[in-house]
Amino acid sequence: MNINYLHPSDQIVMMMERIYSYGMTTTSGGNLSVVDENGDMWITPASIDKGELTRQDIVCVKADGTIVGKHRPSSEYPFHKLIYAKRPDLKAVVHAHPPALIAFSIVRQIPNVELLPHDYRVCGTVGMAEYGLPGSMDLGNKIADVFASGINTVMLENHGVVVAGNDLFEAFQRFETLEYCARLEINARRIGTPAELVSTVDIVAHESELEQFTPATITSEEREARREMCKLIHRSYEQQLFTSTQGTFSQRLSDGSIITTPFNMDRKYLEPSDLVRIKNGKREAGKKPSRSIKLQQAIYDAQPHIKSIILAHPPNIMAFAITDETFDSRMIPESYILLRDIPKVPHDDLYTREEETAKLFTTQTPIVIGQNCCAVVTGSSLLSAFDRLEVAEYSAMAVIAAKALGPIINMEPARIDEIDVAFKLK
Repeated sequence: MNINYLHPSDQIVMMMERIYSYGMTTTSGGNLSVVDENGDMWITPASIDKGELTRQDIVCVKADGTIVGKHRPSSEYPFHKLIYAKRPDLKAVVHAHPPALIAFSIVRQIPNVELLPHDYRVCGTVGMAEYGLPGSMDLGNKIADVFASGINTVMLENHGVVVAGNDLFEAFQRFETLEYCARLEINARRIGTPAELVSTVDIVAHESELEQFTPATITSEEREARREMCKLIHRSYEQQLFTSTQGTFSQRLSDGSIITTPFNMDRKYLEPSDLVRIKNGKREAGKKPSRSIKLQQAIYDAQPHIKSIILAHPPNIMAFAITDETFDSRMIPESYILLRDIPKVPHDDLYTREEETAKLFTTQTPIVIGQNCCAVVTGSSLLSAFDRLEVAEYSAMAVIAAKALGPIINMEPARIDEIDVAFKLK
């Protein structure tokens, strides 16, 4: 979906619905705005339920200051106006109060956006604006001054966050990514000490440009795979296993070709036609596949029993990826049955040692965690891989919560042997 084809009112309603439904703002909190080609600002109204917002509720503040609409503009209108005045290159602003970012704001810290490779590229340098009375010109000036320095993502002391972009999706992407970084770091600090990414690999430079091919036909098998993948990609996003631009599904077809997710497209709205087919090392014409395609191909080549692969960055599993803590599945039977051994490999191995990494994925090792990178989850089908991803994230969440209660007691070796025999795991 290209958000720029939507009217500003529809853009704002759509993005506010996403923000509210994912618990990143409250009924009365948060505000969004878009500046159109005429210099008119479209902005959320004051004192209107964010869970029931309609396009008729959106207020237009004309370039000459005239207000058009049935409501007053947001009480935070002053800082929106001042940001656009200081940074005319910006065309959209998102302000909200998600709990993880509020936690950072009330200790006056900034989430670390350099724990995973993608996040800094999205958020850039994150600034901090001094406290000001909500809705005041004082607060507006303090926020706008930080934006004036060239920063696009600004934390507010004891308040929340303001992010901006060239369009509303870019602003939302920065907002969502920073909120993810905050949750990730909080989870990691509960179990250990987060370590920043250290890598010798420039992922962009390392990425190989595949030749293109034009498919002659689309089989029923491929159509079904595309449909099922989109269904589970959307579910992964709704359950916050994926973010809008991070998270990869792939499936191997019977002819050996691969269907995989595209690079840098909004996971919430992916359609079957957006997915990319890879055949004989070539990509479907006009499409750009996930940057992990070389690893995917290596796993499929090395492991005939694997039919589907997911690469994901859920905040609970990733807490183990950015700390020295080991993620042990021997806590409850379901976790052990589905997850088994979960080794951790260096970040660069996923991009420079694909063939060696692929050898790790035996029937005893369906999941591998890449340090400061992602979880690579495999299965004999799309659904089995997705089930493993869910169980892994929920199990990681349980371990992090258990750390607050006392030492974790894993199942004894005799219990593990009993499960191995009962479920024919070895």
